Amino acid sequence: MQYPALISREGKFILAKFPDCPGCQTFVESGESIEEAAQEALEGWLESNLGRDLVPPQPGDRIASGQGVLMIPVDSLLGVRLALRWARDDADLTQARLAQRVGMTQQQLAKLESGGNPTLSTLSRVARGLGRRIVVSLEMEPQRVVPRGKSSLVREHSPEYLARAAKESVKRRRKR
Repeated sequence: MQYPALISREGKFILAKFPDCPGCQTFVESGESIEEAAQEALEGWLESNLGRDLVPPQPGDRIASGQGVLMIPVDSLLGVRLALRWARDDADLTQARLAQRVGMTQQQLAKLESGGNPTLSTLSRVARGLGRRIVVSLEMEPQRVVPRGKSSLVREHSPEYLARAAKESVKRRRKR
């Protein structure tokens, strides 16, 4: 699962803004890696919404033309939690009602949506209670999408380069 981030330059900073997540944005100084900061901001924003039992928006394709775009991945476990919350919302069920339907407590279901490391059998049981099924796939790492002509703001790089740049960014932040 990935969310689009609009990337722009604001003076000496690079800004990442998520059009699907109102108020979710972050920035880094020029020369630092925006990818790591954007993923941290996005996941924090999504976690905050889940923690308040809100229904975070699903990633869309509302992209303004003429801006650089990065597709920011969401951690797999967070993606599972989001999918559970979206499915429960689609079924118009409270945690208590769904928990009763699948034979668990509301607190156990709340833990599935708020954290933890659920088993596939538990996820499958909850999915059946929602009239759904679990589909597991192992996919390649998502590619960063950058519109042509926007490579001066954001460039596509190899995973090795991105990992090295992220480590250097963390080191620079610790030195401050």
